[in-house]
Parts: sequence; structure tokens; C-alpha cells
Amino acid sequence: MTCRSDRPTANPELRIGVSGWAYAGWRDGFYPKNLPQRCELAYAASVFNAIEVNGTFYRLQKPATFAAWAEQTPEHFVFALKAPRFITHTLRLRDAEVPLANFLASGVLRLGAKLGPILWQLPPTLHFDKDVLAAFLALLPHDTPSAAACARRHDHHLPAPAWLHTDADRPLRHALEIRHESFRDPAFIALLRRHGVALVCADTVEWPLLMDLTADFAYCRLHGSTELYRSGYDDAALDEWAGRIRAWRLGRPMRDGTFAAAPKGRPEPRDVFVFFDNTDKRRAPRDAQTLMRKLGVTP
Repeated sequence: MTCRSDRPTANPELRIGVSGWAYAGWRDGFYPKNLPQRCELAYAASVFNAIEVNGTFYRLQKPATFAAWAEQTPEHFVFALKAPRFITHTLRLRDAEVPLANFLASGVLRLGAKLGPILWQLPPTLHFDKDVLAAFLALLPHDTPSAAACARRHDHHLPAPAWLHTDADRPLRHALEIRHESFRDPAFIALLRRHGVALVCADTVEWPLLMDLTADFAYCRLHGSTELYRSGYDDAALDEWAGRIRAWRLGRPMRDGTFAAAPKGRPEPRDVFVFFDNTDKRRAPRDAQTLMRKLGVTP
């Protein structure tokens, strides 16, 4: 299989943001007092240059919803979409062709240039099965015309009429987050590299922390390294992550991480996406903004 790749070189993008934006706890500190809830996305998008969408994980959205998100955010903003748990958790990646088409037909392509990577978050009980994963990865479209073609195979399980159009031919990226130790396998890394899918670097006490680079971009989720979804990152920890992000972005060797396989070839510059998912106690916005300052990312 040949996967499309628009490899960044001269000026790789660095996107830092949060996972979700509609949290009651953020209305007492991060969001301005008396800010209407309908304005929270616009405000968050004025602070961060990317946000990871959680709602797409729980249910199919409507084209009008994606259009509204696009309209509320700045021109160069990007959304990462969490793919449906029906595919990852219920079907466990099997028989996914029509559900994948339904997801893509639900309005994903209405984001246009603001459509960033699609995140596939696996459940902690899912073990590495090379054949199952290979069959699933082969279904994933790697550009927007292919995604539109895939969307045309949808069935009737859509909450609104399908959206089957793309406004331009753009790359479409995918990232896979694992949560079981059986994926600590060189064969898994080789499979991701073959299909051009990024391995999510997930910082957490409960799941494997692997930093193998498997695509032309890096995708990192910081869940809280001592308490899942709750613990924050102190200055020293954020300095450590800033160093890793610089290495990914500039194409420098990474020597302080954990890897499942040997590096492939020389390091090259990559776009980097970093999302803070330690959303409780308002830690995510604060930590993301601190990391932005350390790396010179302006809102």
C-alpha cells in the first residue's frame, strides 16, 4: 500500500491545544466570567491553534455542526477528530468499512482546511492482532478525495443527510493510540510505518508510553503522568516535553524516550500536534499555555 505523504521540511507546524472545550470546571478560571457557553469554542480557539474534538468519539455529528465549528474558529486553526468508539471499542476494528464511511459522511469534510488528524483511540482491553489491524489500516483514506469516495459507501445510520464533498485535494492524517502492552512489538511499529499512520505518544501512568515515529508527523497526548486526567505538569516536566517536541519538529535524534522498535533512517523534520487531556481541575489550559510559551507558540 502506498500512503500519500506531504512531508514537512522548511517550517514544520507546531500545534498545541487541549482535548475538548466544554468543561464546567473551566468556567471558573480559564474562560472569562459571564462568557456565554456558545462562545467557549471561539474563545479557546483564540488561545490555542488546535483542539482535539471529543464529541465525535461518542456519537456521529451532523454536517451543520462541523460547519459551525469551522465558522467559529480562526483561519489557520485545526481540529483533530477523535474517531467513533463504535469502531474502536464496539467493533474492535473488525467489519469497519461501512461505519468508517458513516463517520466520514457525517460532515467531517465540511471542516475543509481546518480538518487535522483523525485520532483512533483503542480500548485498554484490545490486544495487538497483526491481521486485524492490517485490515483496518488498509481501509483508511489518506487524502480528502479518497475520504469522499469512502463516505459514499455509507448506510442509513446517519443523523442528517450525508456530506460527500471536499473543497480541495488535501492530505488526511491518522494517529493511533494504544492502551495495551501487547502493542510493544516491532511488528506493530512496522505496520504503522507501512500505512503512514502515526503512533500516539501518550503520557499516562496506565498505558504504554512509546515514542516511535511512524509517520510524517508526531501526535502527543498528555493525560497526566501521575494521576490519569487530573495531574498537572510542573515546570521541569514541561521543559522535558518541550525538548522532545523540538527534536520531533527539527528532526533531531530522540534518546530519552521508550521505543518498541529501532529508528528507521535519519530523523527528519515533522509537524507536531500536542494535546493536553488532563482536563480536570483546569490543568489542561494552564499547562498548554505554559508549554506554548516555552516553545514560542503565539495564540
